[in-house]
Amino acid sequence: MDAGEIVAGTSELTLAEVLVKPLKDQNRAVQQAYKTFLLPTAALEVIAINRELLEEAAPVRATTSLKLPDAIHFATALRQQCDSFLTNDDLFKTVGSPKINILSELTLD
Repeated sequence: MDAGEIVAGTSELTLAEVLVKPLKDQNRAVQQAYKTFLLPTAALEVIAINRELLEEAAPVRATTSLKLPDAIHFATALRQQCDSFLTNDDLFKTVGSPKINILSELTLD
């Protein structure tokens, strides 16, 4: 990403998810770090959640075992025509394209 070789994308929903623990811990520094990191840049697209995206997430939810937040993330990847999807949730292995990459299974070469 830093070298401009790839562009990452995420749903706005990511911010709500990552803020939960720092809010519980009352850790303002981590809260601010997440807020700053998840601002759109040339290397990171932050995709808005709107009615159309929610309509695209519904069939994902209906045809997989994914919960609604994960279906929204996956629909976001589909909308952005992502080549791969990075997660640590094994449930995504059953959903197909784009390529699912399980973070804990990746090795650095």
